[in-house]
Amino acid sequence: MSKASPIRPRERDVIVQALRAGVVPKLGLRHIQVGRAREVEELIKDVDRIATEGATIRFVIGDYGAGKTFFLNLIRLIALERKLVVMNADLAPSRRLHATDGQARSLFNELARNVSTRTKPEGGALSSIVERFVGDALQEAKKSGKEIEEVIHQKLAPLRDLVSGFDFATVLARYTRAYDEGDEDGKTAALRWLRAEYGTRTEARSALGVREIIDDDRFYDYLKLYGAFVRLAGYGGLIVLLDEMVNLYKLTSAQARNSNYEQILRILNDVLQGGASGIGFLMGGTPEFLMDTRRGLYSYSALQSRLAENRFAQGGLVDLSGPVLRLQNLTPEDLYILLTNIRNVFAGGDPTRHLLPDDALKAFMTHCSLKIGDAYFRTPRNTVTAFVNLLSVLEQNPDARWQALLEGVEVATATPEETEVAANAASAASERRSSDDQLTAFKL
Repeated sequence: MSKASPIRPRERDVIVQALRAGVVPKLGLRHIQVGRAREVEELIKDVDRIATEGATIRFVIGDYGAGKTFFLNLIRLIALERKLVVMNADLAPSRRLHATDGQARSLFNELARNVSTRTKPEGGALSSIVERFVGDALQEAKKSGKEIEEVIHQKLAPLRDLVSGFDFATVLARYTRAYDEGDEDGKTAALRWLRAEYGTRTEARSALGVREIIDDDRFYDYLKLYGAFVRLAGYGGLIVLLDEMVNLYKLTSAQARNSNYEQILRILNDVLQGGASGIGFLMGGTPEFLMDTRRGLYSYSALQSRLAENRFAQGGLVDLSGPVLRLQNLTPEDLYILLTNIRNVFAGGDPTRHLLPDDALKAFMTHCSLKIGDAYFRTPRNTVTAFVNLLSVLEQNPDARWQALLEGVEVATATPEETEVAANAASAASERRSSDDQLTAFKL
């Protein structure tokens, strides 16, 4: 987009507020996206593969503040533009892939609440998807002269062949009847079930007449059912975005970690072996989540072997086709363009309203380099926050001189926790490389 192109005030405000808080804006990403063109191109291929009934899984790995969440949101917007459905959620202590006390059901509930489509990119699109499916079925019944129950039975037949598909199809049929009869309570009950809001089978059976609910044990099975259903509803497929995977690494119980890693292994094997279709997974995590041989994915031998790096991708060579996608560091040139874009956002896309000249951008980068070294472009979150704060002061104090303000700019460095886990990951990676080198030498 040209710098002279206007930026809508709402997008401008969302971007500025989000960047100042150190989080990723949900609107206007195209105004600030820079770099990582090859990674984006590779993920676009994944989106196209899902749309042709394939399946994909990627682990997007990057340091704290390196732009993982931004990258995931960018792919999310691309998927929506290509008529896929997106479910997204952050893992947390109360939200895991596997659990026995409701944490996996809680994660599914969060995913279901954050369902997005191109017409509802901010989430809450589940009811719209269901109603689109029901509306198409009612039209088909009207044209064919068949009863709506017969049409629904035929359309949902593919779901009944999947694990837990019978109850899933039963709930959708119940929603269709409620929709046709104007029964709001019936529609609400069906949506509650689809969002994993029933805590007991008794409650669900009383409301809908089904035997099962979406619980901890069936987390992945129901994601596959969602993937099949959205295609029946006319969408290209489903992408599941799971960020903050480092929360699994932080689990103190080795048994709990291994149970979650077993779930990841199940998903990975199913995708790679062709057992899933029309669905993709993007999991965002830090290097220690992947490489720590004591607590990370590499502590689970089956995952370590499947996620190992391509040994031929060395000396500047890269392989972006494997499950692990490491975000390449932003170059100083990339960061300069990013700061230029942020300056343009502040000006609403009007170059005559820029608060800083080009020389100030270069001076700011030099200041950051002297303060925190090359981390200012490896993990740009803190640098961006400082730059937005500088622009905010200049905007509200037109007489202030940027040269004087620049001397007082403070750029936050990594927290002690971030430094510790990064050191652990580097140590684990070093140990693993040493072990691999010894094994290679032995084989030679």
